[in-house]
Amino acid sequence: MNKNLTGTDDPNIPSDVYNPKLDYIRPKDAATLIIVRNGIDVLMGVRSAKHAFMPNKFVFPGGRVDAADGRVARPVDLHPEVAAKLERGCAPFRARALAMAAVRETFEEAGLILGVPTTETIRTKSPGWKPFFDAGYAPALDQMEYVSRAITPPGRPRRFDARFFMVNADKLHGSIDGNGELENLHWVPIQEAQQLDLPNVTSFMIDIVKQRLKDRQHMEPGASIPFSHWTPQGFIRGDEH
Repeated sequence: MNKNLTGTDDPNIPSDVYNPKLDYIRPKDAATLIIVRNGIDVLMGVRSAKHAFMPNKFVFPGGRVDAADGRVARPVDLHPEVAAKLERGCAPFRARALAMAAVRETFEEAGLILGVPTTETIRTKSPGWKPFFDAGYAPALDQMEYVSRAITPPGRPRRFDARFFMVNADKLHGSIDGNGELENLHWVPIQEAQQLDLPNVTSFMIDIVKQRLKDRQHMEPGASIPFSHWTPQGFIRGDEH
């Protein structure tokens, strides 16, 4: 059986153990932003040893979708082709919330702003978004590429339906200075990233990044999106059409 894509709450339970008593757990929406610098490096950090969820693993910035991600103003929308690809698997409202979550989580965990300067006052009570807007930026959703989707297999304590986005580092503002959820944040050469202690899904995403930097066919409107998920027939790495 393939390992759990997202880990487990209990460090005493191996991540590849299937527990039929947990089949009722439904995956929660999540989003990740893969930041690529000069086509050579990716930004990664280590989850703290204090975390029950994937401790000591190298990952990209990302996390669960918050309610505010779908409610706050977003003056800059997704590129139409990116939106269309996302909407193959969810409603338009949810597609935007997923993209916004990736932007917010990157700001919180890495201190970097994927945004465009704005003089417009964007008001919100969201503790996750207020510091972002107070910095004078609006989220630049049009700079994001949608690159993959992965759902944690059933029978695990935590399940996520995660969408992975990619962006060039020169589209972000600020310096690396996160909230502590990710330690040792630094640029990792893409060709060396898989030598690190990675979750299975992160290693899979590195392969996707390498392919995308090599082959631009994925930019075509009808291009498929790699989709990792579990079916009654077993674990599948296919495409989201």
